[in-house]
Amino acid sequence: MHIVLDDTAMAAAGQGNVLASRLIHRAHAEPGWFLYAPACALVEADRARPGTAEHLISLPGITILDLDLAAALAVARQETWAAAHSQYASQPTPERPDGAVIATTAPERWAGEPVRVLDLTP
Repeated sequence: MHIVLDDTAMAAAGQGNVLASRLIHRAHAEPGWFLYAPACALVEADRARPGTAEHLISLPGITILDLDLAAALAVARQETWAAAHSQYASQPTPERPDGAVIATTAPERWAGEPVRVLDLTP
């Protein structure tokens, strides 16, 4: 299972959201579970809740996704960097042929977008 944390999910994890905590635990403890934190979304989560970035990058099982050239070009076409980088990260790749699910506490943000969403709203 490949899951991309958007900025709202990252901030929620830092605030003790039980569902986000379960995802983090699974990514650390269970084979086949992978969590990704796009760099742009991580920055936005840290702006919303200072300390979130340091907290998340210290956790095992979370892979930080850098803003490479392809991601930068995708981000340049969108309104917000955090959402654009999360959406780009959820697209299929050779490592993730089926793409990834976006974990969020704001599922309405993704309405009409070509992504699968995991609602972490308690």
